[in-house]
Amino acid sequence: MKIAITSTGPTLDDPVDPRFGRCAYFVIVETNDMSFEAFDNESIALGGGAGIQSAQFVASKEVDAVITGNCGPKALQTLSAAKVEIFVGESGTVRDVVEKYKRGDIKSTDTPNVTDHYGMESGADMNQRMVKGCGGGMGMGRGMGMGRGMGRSTWNVSGQSGATMLSKEEKLERLQDQANELRQQIEDLESSMKTLKEK
Repeated sequence: MKIAITSTGPTLDDPVDPRFGRCAYFVIVETNDMSFEAFDNESIALGGGAGIQSAQFVASKEVDAVITGNCGPKALQTLSAAKVEIFVGESGTVRDVVEKYKRGDIKSTDTPNVTDHYGMESGADMNQRMVKGCGGGMGMGRGMGMGRGMGRSTWNVSGQSGATMLSKEEKLERLQDQANELRQQIEDLESSMKTLKEK
């Protein structure tokens, strides 16, 4: 079996990256002999559509399954259409999750475990408030350019202005989710840097 694991680094001993569309690497493992290839995720810097692009890349590698932390609806739909089995909510090293998969200790899913644009919408909320705060909403491009590159037009692919429709509690919850994800990303990056320094 050939499976793709989202990873913070290019080896079997790197931690699983909790993000699917914006993971640092895809490590593709042949479960029969544990041989593997690592690929930089070129979709990591996309303003939007990273999940779909990543799913298309993984499917092009003819994998049987994907193991990750979080997967949104569009990525899941793309992978399902390619007949790729999806396992979410996993953590540990790449090697650990491959062993769990081989033992049958993890269950596949057909439902996403995060919303569309997970970790991005709250950034859009902040960007929209920044634009309103520094020019009365005269940003002409829904925040493009005024947010010092943080907004990127693609956050609003659906055409909805989600920031104005959210309650204060929902905004706080999304900001907290994003802060938690950023903390996890920092921990993963620091772990990868430490591993590289030790080599």
